[in-house]
Amino acid sequence: MSIRPPEDADRAALAGRVWRDDAGGPSVVALREGRLVDVTRSFPTMTDLLAADDPAAALRAAPGENLGPLDARDSLLAPVDLQAVKACGVPFAASMLERVIEEQARGDPAAAEGIRGVLAKEIGADLASIAPGSAEAMRLKEALVARGL
Repeated sequence: MSIRPPEDADRAALAGRVWRDDAGGPSVVALREGRLVDVTRSFPTMTDLLAADDPAAALRAAPGENLGPLDARDSLLAPVDLQAVKACGVPFAASMLERVIEEQARGDPAAAEGIRGVLAKEIGADLASIAPGSAEAMRLKEALVARGL
């Protein structure tokens, strides 16, 4: 898969996250001159970066480790980590549930799939088909509360 940066990448402050096996988890990265630079030492999470007074300036100034060209990475993650996100066109409950699962899985796609499977089996329904206010939604809520989620 070929990933291309936006046309104005040279003028933009572009941040993202990648999975790093060598670090054992996700890292915050900046795209600089077509290369990904790990800035996790300055910003352990995207939430930390976005909490900066001027996130764009902070991202541009952060030192980091060159991870190589953008198109060489096959481990890009969703750019958000600890922020609450309501996706446009997605029911809030489904969006929130995915965020909880991703946080628990700590960026590991296999672990996230495992969590989805355990929850679906426990409540007896496909997580994507749960309607707010339904009996399945209440069982899901109970399962999440029981796990402290």
